[in-house]
Amino acid sequence: MTYHDRVFGRDKTTTQGATRVEASTTAETPVSPVKERPGAKNRPTPKRKDQEAARRRPLVETDRKAAKAANKQRAREARLAQRAAAERGDDSALPARDRGPEKRYIRDRVDSRLNIGEIALPLMLVAVIVMFVPNPSIQSLGLIIVWAVLLIALFDAIFMWRSTKKRLIQKFGAAPRGGAGYAIMRAMQIRRGRFPRPVVKRGEKID
Repeated sequence: MTYHDRVFGRDKTTTQGATRVEASTTAETPVSPVKERPGAKNRPTPKRKDQEAARRRPLVETDRKAAKAANKQRAREARLAQRAAAERGDDSALPARDRGPEKRYIRDRVDSRLNIGEIALPLMLVAVIVMFVPNPSIQSLGLIIVWAVLLIALFDAIFMWRSTKKRLIQKFGAAPRGGAGYAIMRAMQIRRGRFPRPVVKRGEKID
């Protein structure tokens, strides 16, 4: 190295050596990993709108809906089971007015015969339609038919109750209170619309 280099220039050897030492130090120095502190968030702060959405969202919404649906289904099944039992005539599922062996006997007596009241409603409906015909004679005929069918059905139901009452007294010692209205009302209904449903066939003998 010349005098000029020592005075006015840099010591290239020294500079290169320093550069090598610095590079080596940089390469060998390990990067300390960032340690997670207990209790720290250690995650990005969520946005405000995400926080508000999370607060608005109920935590047990799904569970409540499922429980409500399950309760609704169980209640529906219980109602259907009770109605099916009532239609079969199961006393435990019947309303108070239909309970008891006397009421069952009345139902069986009514259901075992052909009652005029069963066909009275369809006949009366036809007669009412006939009354709308713009002819006074036909209208009068329709009115007569309505009253005739109604009276015949009523007399038939009364006759049925008198015979049923005798059998009730022989079988149970007395007729139940309200038995006449119960028997007559059932006799005036269409068979398929009776409740509880008939459990005996028409023409079947009831002792």
